[in-house]
Amino acid sequence: MATDTPPAPATPEQGSARGVTHRGDRMFRGLSRGSGIALLVLMAAIAVFLSWRTALAIGADEANFLTSFEWDANADPPRFGIAVLAFGTVVSSLIAMVLAVPVAVGIALFISHYAPRRLATPLGYVIDLLAAVPSIVYGLWGALFLVPHLTGLYTWLDEYLGWTGLFAYDGGPARSLFTAAVLLAIMILPIVTNVSREVFRQSPKMQEEAALALGATRWEVIRMSVLPFGRSGVISASMLGLGRALGETMAVATVLSPSFLIKASLLNPGGGTFAQNIAAGFKEAGSTGRDALIASGLVLFVITLLVNGAARLIIARRKEYSGANA
Repeated sequence: MATDTPPAPATPEQGSARGVTHRGDRMFRGLSRGSGIALLVLMAAIAVFLSWRTALAIGADEANFLTSFEWDANADPPRFGIAVLAFGTVVSSLIAMVLAVPVAVGIALFISHYAPRRLATPLGYVIDLLAAVPSIVYGLWGALFLVPHLTGLYTWLDEYLGWTGLFAYDGGPARSLFTAAVLLAIMILPIVTNVSREVFRQSPKMQEEAALALGATRWEVIRMSVLPFGRSGVISASMLGLGRALGETMAVATVLSPSFLIKASLLNPGGGTFAQNIAAGFKEAGSTGRDALIASGLVLFVITLLVNGAARLIIARRKEYSGANA
């Protein structure tokens, strides 16, 4: 009768397969979980602090915080509202997206599918370098170069499109929301381009080769295979760029001539954004004035969270871009 042989000792690979975790795995899992919890605690702490100071500011405000067109938080009694700031932030960011996203997608397609490698590689490096330029450098360039050279464009728009009211121009320096939007478009261009480029490079090569074998042109391959595959990635990249545009501070503060008026024309000086107003007014603000600026920061914080949440939902629709089990 055959005797039972004792089981062989399990190797590390077999132990892992049977659910036995090693000390290093437990430490890494604990550190990863702790990092995630710490991030949530930090976000909650920021939200609690902003909400507390916002409650103090709104309690002292003698105007409607959401609809008032004035900002005199240091007066007695204080009167301030975010209507102009919300309008300027949203309008300048949306115009920047309209200007930047088509150009960024075109550059990404050129680098990934049209340009030869010896041109695509240095061009990609240049785009990466644009993303590393500090905001204040963009702001100085915008104030010293962009503002004077946009006057001709403003005059042309006023001549041919001034009848719409949106592009009426009264003359003077081009320090308007449209100028801020142009500068924001240049600043978010590298972000949208880089993410879109990487997404387009992941498009299925077999589908592209099959389409070419069937006689499709290069544009037809991009239209039928690359763009549908990368649609979620492009939208997500656009959301990331929108988040950058919403929170940009120094560049907008350098080129914009702020005022608490909502004007029909995008070309005349005036308007403001949340970040620009905080940067410009925090130093001179008193106790209530700082609380008012923090209250406007809470609104920007909520808008940014909504944008990032929308980007996450869009990414989650495609497992290729959302991670394994994220």
